[in-house]
Amino acid sequence: MSELFTTVVLPAFATLFVIIDPLGLAPIFVALTMRQPPRQRRAIALRAVGLAAVVLLLFAFFGEAILKLFGISLAAFRIAGGLLLFMIAAEMLFEKRSERRRRTVEHEEPPHDYARMDDSWVFPLGIPLIAGPGAITSVILLMGQHRGDVLAQGAIVAVVLLVLGITLALFYIVSHAERFLSETAIGAISRLLGIILAALAVQFVLVGLKGAGLAG
Repeated sequence: MSELFTTVVLPAFATLFVIIDPLGLAPIFVALTMRQPPRQRRAIALRAVGLAAVVLLLFAFFGEAILKLFGISLAAFRIAGGLLLFMIAAEMLFEKRSERRRRTVEHEEPPHDYARMDDSWVFPLGIPLIAGPGAITSVILLMGQHRGDVLAQGAIVAVVLLVLGITLALFYIVSHAERFLSETAIGAISRLLGIILAALAVQFVLVGLKGAGLAG
């Protein structure tokens, strides 16, 4: 069990926590729901995280089948995914990711009523801010690394739900405590996580190269 934790659970948690970035999403959630009452905010948070869970689990179980449908090898997807994750890591290190998310929020039309704001749980919260390309790529790669190992894949699914649960909890917390959020602190944490993500991205590329027979 300890080996499962160190070789599967811990790396999966580190990867998904960095990619989904609940800490970075919290202020975005506040910005998108600032005109909503607490009850409406909680409903939006629950729907957004629920949608993200459906999307990520769909790709967790059927991601490789989708790749085969388009004739893409898992090794090629690992390399491409690793490069994508590295780009995200670079954006985090240079604070480009937060700027992009802010632009996404600014381009959204300000809501004039509660019904219009309800749509934000689909876009941009559920997709692509929570279940974005990076998160989808990570889930497919993690499941592919442990193909045939039911216990390991079950642990990865549990980690996906855990990270989404943390995201939902933070959304609930900031619904009542947004004034305590510090952009400086969030920026510092985001950069630290970006370094970790860069190392994990390189590891994905190395595994992909080995799978393609291009590295020993």
